[in-house]
Amino acid sequence: MRAMRVNELSEDINVLRMEEVTLPPPGPGEVRLRLKACSVNFPDILMVQGKYQFRPELPFSPGMEGAGIVEALGEGVTKLKVGDRVVAGLRIGGFAEEVNASAEACRPIPGAMDFAQAAAYPAAYLTAYVALVCRGHLQKGETLLVHGSTGGVGLAAVEMGKLLGATVIATSASDEKLKIVKERGADHVINVTQGFREKVKELTDGRGADVIYDPVGGDVFDESVRCIAWNGRLLIIGFTSGRIPSVSVNMPLIKGFSVVGVRAGEYGRRDPEAGRANIEAIDRLAAEGKIDPYICARFPLERAVDAMRMLQERKAVGKVVIEM
Repeated sequence: MRAMRVNELSEDINVLRMEEVTLPPPGPGEVRLRLKACSVNFPDILMVQGKYQFRPELPFSPGMEGAGIVEALGEGVTKLKVGDRVVAGLRIGGFAEEVNASAEACRPIPGAMDFAQAAAYPAAYLTAYVALVCRGHLQKGETLLVHGSTGGVGLAAVEMGKLLGATVIATSASDEKLKIVKERGADHVINVTQGFREKVKELTDGRGADVIYDPVGGDVFDESVRCIAWNGRLLIIGFTSGRIPSVSVNMPLIKGFSVVGVRAGEYGRRDPEAGRANIEAIDRLAAEGKIDPYICARFPLERAVDAMRMLQERKAVGKVVIEM
């Protein structure tokens, strides 16, 4: 089978090469999947560059989440059968035609989703759900400020915020991209190139945002602490700006806000029961048609580098998917 593989770490993602690979039979507790789609995530790029906290052994194929058809069962697998359409959490291996995946990490594709939609929703919407429900305790009627709203996890937070009954303010540096975010449900949009603090205060009658969802970090975080409401929750999702910010602790003391870290996957690993409940919650929303991942581009496997470059160059809105 064909796979896009990394044989050496590099800043240049062009090190990915198409190779013919022979997979071993699925081991105990594993299934062999014929992949039909894999979404592209920023950590895929960081893994190729050797900058991600998880460093897979070389050679490897990137690809954290995929969707496909069960082709073979390893020993002890009883909850899946050959022919099942499933979505799978992979961590690596998704940029390939086939992969051996843990059966525990596979679940039926919900509702009427196609393979691309199924590959696009799990990580982004799970992150948004854990952030807003479990960590941010977002309440109906509160104001949610979503930074990086045109990315996959940002756009998912916009939609999740509306499902939870919040007023959603979304930010980005692109007016064209913000048009799509507005169409996806944001109540207000702000181009951050000229700052956002005063506009957020204006939209909230001077109160500030109750919950701030920040996958950007850097200067965006610095300005966020100036427009957060009393008893607010500033959710740390990531640092796509490239700078990890810091805050003087007198600021949360004086303004009474909390700085809260969000790692959706780790949340489930440390509390498996809660993790399963969170996954069931987003799957239920997907089955009910309340989750609708926005896919801005689809690429064939041989153009995986082009797909990754869309994220790297900040050209994507929502999700980018590789189809096999």
